Amino acid sequence: MVDLLLLAEAAHEAGEHAEATAFGLAPPWWVALSMVALIGLMIYMKVPSIVAGMLDKKIAGIREMFDEAATLRAEAEALRKEYADKVANVEKDAAAMLEHARSEAEAIVAKAKTDSANVIARREKIAEDMIAAAERAAVEELRVRAADAAAAAARQLIGSNHSAQADKALVDKAIADI
Repeated sequence: MVDLLLLAEAAHEAGEHAEATAFGLAPPWWVALSMVALIGLMIYMKVPSIVAGMLDKKIAGIREMFDEAATLRAEAEALRKEYADKVANVEKDAAAMLEHARSEAEAIVAKAKTDSANVIARREKIAEDMIAAAERAAVEELRVRAADAAAAAARQLIGSNHSAQADKALVDKAIADI
């Protein structure tokens, strides 16, 4: 220690600025020594394994997130495909329904045409039957009128051509015939 003090005085007298040392080590050596001690203490306390464990946990969490994201993406793709298939099926069903509706409409129009033709034919038949019935009624009425007219004419002729004695002779003859 005495040597250090002599050395410090000699340096001071020489005008040089001497650094302070403790136990013969300059300050940079003390800083290096304290860093080595700190690193040694950290290794002894297993700080690197704790930090590595924390980093591993963080990495595992990130991996889980990536796996979950991949799973969600796969599910989303499956749903997208499912809905795309459903849309395609709906479009096919809509086209089939439209075609079915068109065919039904054509069938309805064809049935309406045949039904209207049948109704027209039936009404024509009814009209013809009504005309025939009217003709028969007119003919019957003419027959009745003709018979009435003939009977009236016969009464008039018989009344003017027969007398009471001629009628008596006719009645007697009719009775005799019976």
